[in-house]
Amino acid sequence: MLNSVESSCCPQKSKVRDRILEAAMGLFYRLGIKAVGVDAIVSEANTNKMSLYRNFESKDELVLEFVKAQEQTFRERWRAIMAEHAEDPKEQIKRIFEALVEKGLAGGSFGCSGANVAVELRGEEHPAVTHIQQTRAEVLSIFCQLAADAGATNPQQLGVTLVLLYEGCVLSRLSFAKEQWPALQVAEIVEQLLNQNCTQ
Repeated sequence: MLNSVESSCCPQKSKVRDRILEAAMGLFYRLGIKAVGVDAIVSEANTNKMSLYRNFESKDELVLEFVKAQEQTFRERWRAIMAEHAEDPKEQIKRIFEALVEKGLAGGSFGCSGANVAVELRGEEHPAVTHIQQTRAEVLSIFCQLAADAGATNPQQLGVTLVLLYEGCVLSRLSFAKEQWPALQVAEIVEQLLNQNCTQ
């Protein structure tokens, strides 16, 4: 009997947790971390504080889960690009930047959630910031490996250049009007970088 009660309760708890996380993620992305309080989250999720704290220890945990979820989406997008152009590292690099621009131009875009959180929580010892820094280190590593695979004469330098270019596109999305966004020129810049630095 106990097992049947547990099995009937768990899906409901999962639904509430998912609803709270979905509400928090939408609010955090649109409005920012510090502008969104617990009251706004529970109101958006159509629940109460007791339910929130039964599922999450704190707002900080929600922020971390938000960052992890966004990172997972980011990873899946990159994996798809890598798989589609598995034999052509130069094309992989080009498509990564192409996908960045497409996302930045999409309706409802408020920039990169990870970059936004890192800027908003700058100087704070927050688990979400640590997680973002680890993810960015992985991005640098990927670019360096792609540069090496593409035959770069100095893979580390080209990888660093590409990640700086990528971050510049990401961070400038909110500071420029869409039609003036410098990333609109990034395809030509990447093409030039690859032609100048890669032997293959």
